[in-house]
Amino acid sequence: MTMFNVLDYGVVGDGTTLNTEAIRKVMEACEAAGGGTVYFPAGTYLTGAIHLKSHMTLHIDSGAKLLFSTDPDQYPFVKTRWSGYECYGYSPLVYGIDLTNVTIQGGGIIDGQGSAWWKQYHECKAGRRPSSEREKQLFELNSHLMSIKSNIVEWETQFLRPALLQLFRCTNVRIEGVTLQNSPFWNTHLVYCDNVTLHSLLIHNPSDTPNGDGLDIDSCRYVRISDCQFDVGDDCLCLKSGIDEDGRRIGIPTENVAVTNCTMRAGHGGVVLGSETAGGIRHVVISNCVFIGTDRGIRFKSNRARGGTIEHVQVNNIFMKGVLCPIAINSFYRYGVDPANPDISSPLAQPVTEATPVFRHIRLSHITATEVLGAAGFLYGLPEMPIEDVVLDHIHIEMTSDPNEQGGEPDMVREELVMAGKGMYCKYVRSLQMHHVRIETREGAALTIDKGEDIELHGFGMKRPHADTPVIELRDTQGAYVQGAAAVRGTDVYAQISGGETKDIVFSGNMLEKAVQDIAVDATAEGMVVVK
Repeated sequence: MTMFNVLDYGVVGDGTTLNTEAIRKVMEACEAAGGGTVYFPAGTYLTGAIHLKSHMTLHIDSGAKLLFSTDPDQYPFVKTRWSGYECYGYSPLVYGIDLTNVTIQGGGIIDGQGSAWWKQYHECKAGRRPSSEREKQLFELNSHLMSIKSNIVEWETQFLRPALLQLFRCTNVRIEGVTLQNSPFWNTHLVYCDNVTLHSLLIHNPSDTPNGDGLDIDSCRYVRISDCQFDVGDDCLCLKSGIDEDGRRIGIPTENVAVTNCTMRAGHGGVVLGSETAGGIRHVVISNCVFIGTDRGIRFKSNRARGGTIEHVQVNNIFMKGVLCPIAINSFYRYGVDPANPDISSPLAQPVTEATPVFRHIRLSHITATEVLGAAGFLYGLPEMPIEDVVLDHIHIEMTSDPNEQGGEPDMVREELVMAGKGMYCKYVRSLQMHHVRIETREGAALTIDKGEDIELHGFGMKRPHADTPVIELRDTQGAYVQGAAAVRGTDVYAQISGGETKDIVFSGNMLEKAVQDIAVDATAEGMVVVK
């Protein structure tokens, strides 16, 4: 394959010379030759937007850094997907559209110098930044979206910050070995791509980066992500498929994704599905990963405006330490919605439509989490569409013992729920199974199920009970089967059962010291509990 050394085309690696035009000429030469490798040797290369071509390998050698200009004029408007909306925006710093066979590799660095963009974001958020002349052009280009009501900060000004790297409608993609850091917006964003391999990447944004996602896989299929390290200011690795009506119009799911051997340090979520779920997300396997200090570990999020079906997700062999909430599945996510539509956050059941999100067929197994700060888990469905068919198998979660820990929100639902050292909370769930799950809380029950249906608990336990609280609480729950419970010494009440809608609760094969006395039944639920 032909090699194109950028130094042979007048590109200067002194860190101060602006190389935008010289690099463009290298790209054109490579394209005219039918493809090849564009090679950056050691040096620092200041540039504006780089637009890749088909059959091209961009090789950034160890000791080389692509340093991107902070001048917005260096980034022409291009077709993109921004926060889930298909629109026009500033060109991503490294960008490719409708490409085949594109590779980015090497031991070098792609640096977006994002701090200048972040500063403008904060000005925008404070209402002090008017639209530039170029952004007024974006209003015209995106006029079909101007009726959308959202709490996205940049929407009113069209200051649509670019991603560091975005590939759009590309096939046969490989990104390997490079460091991607300091992105103006999301770090690495793949949209409508097919056959993607991402390996041994270091993706870094400072902890205060606004919307500083690490890697966003957006309506892509056949994706393999392995041996990557994330340390970012928002969600580390996120699977998406478009937002609301615009996402449903396009209707392309993210599917057939494998994530393995990755580490996450900090970030709002380790591996996240949503909240842009309109096209659906399915057939996802996440394995052999480590999360240290992320707010949430495995996180699903959507709401009544998003729609889409998220199904057939398998997570196994995960270790977490110091996270706020290891497992969060949330259909009531409160951000990015029209504040004038009260139905989105209403506690009452709403009609099921194409905008109703569906979470189902989720398997989580062999997960260990220690020093957890907020809640052991958080599953919060919709009254009209419960989270369905979730299996938790061989899960061990240890909450913090620090009496001063203030915790936080396990996830952002319609009401603000702050928890610290608490157990797992489930509301509006159906067909939930737990096998050999152990949760140790700082305070409160290990498991609370509110408005559940068809619940199976096998060997659910707590080794360090609290005298003033039960191990499990079932409220307004219909159809629960509890087997193999072993209440350790010091447990006053294993199960607290309450609620006028509660019925068909069965305990079988349990090793409880005082049999039925270990099961406290509220008067509203009497006569609906069977102990065998």
